[in-house]
Amino acid sequence: MTDLWPAPLGTAPLDKTVRIPGSKSLTNRWLVVAALASGPSLIREPLKARDTLLMAQALSSLGIAVEETEEGWLVTPGPLVGPAEVDCGLAGTVMRFVPPVAALAQGDIRFDGDPHARVRPMKRIVESLRALDVDIDDDGRGTLPFTVHGKGFVAGNIVEIDASASSQFVSALLLAGSRYDGGITIKHSGESLPSMPHIDMSIEVLAQIGIRVDSNIIDAHNAEWIVHPGVPQPFAITVEPDLSNAAAFVAAALVCGGTVRIPDWPTVTNQAGDHLRWILCDMGATVTHEHNVLTVTGTGTINGIDADLHDVGELTPVVTALCALADTPSQLRGIAHLRGHETDRLKALATEINKLGGDVTETEDGLIINPAPLHGGSFATYDDHRMAMAGAVIGLGVADVQIENVDTTAKTLPEFAAMWTDLVTA
Repeated sequence: MTDLWPAPLGTAPLDKTVRIPGSKSLTNRWLVVAALASGPSLIREPLKARDTLLMAQALSSLGIAVEETEEGWLVTPGPLVGPAEVDCGLAGTVMRFVPPVAALAQGDIRFDGDPHARVRPMKRIVESLRALDVDIDDDGRGTLPFTVHGKGFVAGNIVEIDASASSQFVSALLLAGSRYDGGITIKHSGESLPSMPHIDMSIEVLAQIGIRVDSNIIDAHNAEWIVHPGVPQPFAITVEPDLSNAAAFVAAALVCGGTVRIPDWPTVTNQAGDHLRWILCDMGATVTHEHNVLTVTGTGTINGIDADLHDVGELTPVVTALCALADTPSQLRGIAHLRGHETDRLKALATEINKLGGDVTETEDGLIINPAPLHGGSFATYDDHRMAMAGAVIGLGVADVQIENVDTTAKTLPEFAAMWTDLVTA
């Protein structure tokens, strides 16, 4: 049994302003393109959490200087060289974004990670790089560990990929593809294309540093991106707050009643977390966005919803927690790909909520959540930061919920436990 953290019970309406650190998704994308740029770049207000530190360490192992300064992270490109060992931890962005960069290195780059990382799907990245004539050694399972034998260049070509399991497969090739000699054309053909906002985020990052990407999105089953060859321009950028990490905090307003405010919420963004504005409204909150502050006010009553979360799957754990506390049934759809995240999130959510007396049923592509009286008990996280945040939301409305290994939130928000306690403390 790992350490148990007693989730604070919400006993009064909230009136809090919560500052959320920078976006993990954006921090790691900016790190990758800074490593491939023509000169030093500055990343202001980066997220400093396990996933981003692992990314910085991975790039440093390839010969990139990542220096912490008073202004932010200064990234200075250098020759990409091996041999090197890359610890991916449990970070999908590291295990998927770095191998296409390592293919540009001269030398052998070995990738491995946490035990759970060895079951996360990597086959599409391995197959795509091999199609680009990159030499990779693995054990044939399509997961970590594997070794990229870099030749110092990638010619570039057309790559066909089924990205149904993760949009990160597409983003990985997008971010590195401009440095391939002929650029790269990525063709997706598969059952679906999850988390399109993350692909749009990658394209927007590239556009800001002078890399042209032509997109042809036919439907969720067929899409094409052409990344033109070029060297990213050096940049200085300020990272937006991580809106997905904000999910639990704004959800608290629905559970406890009262108001939670998130400053610096961008007016225009590709972050999936921005969809919270509409999801929480459907669940009974009043949501306003004025002067870059998102304000969420709840009454303590939560409505169930019928929602397709295909494009914003990372919000599913916190939304499911709210649904478990709702007065009416909910169905969440379009999220089969969450079975391949840090854990099988659909199974994990159903298991842990049902342990507390809930009524959650897995479907082929989602969850059905019916109202049920919940009781206290332990809530396992499976080393998944989003599970810990979901448990904390349930603990606001249910006494004596104890979360196993709340420290797993260090993956994207090391201060989570302290921030959460402060949220519900008068």
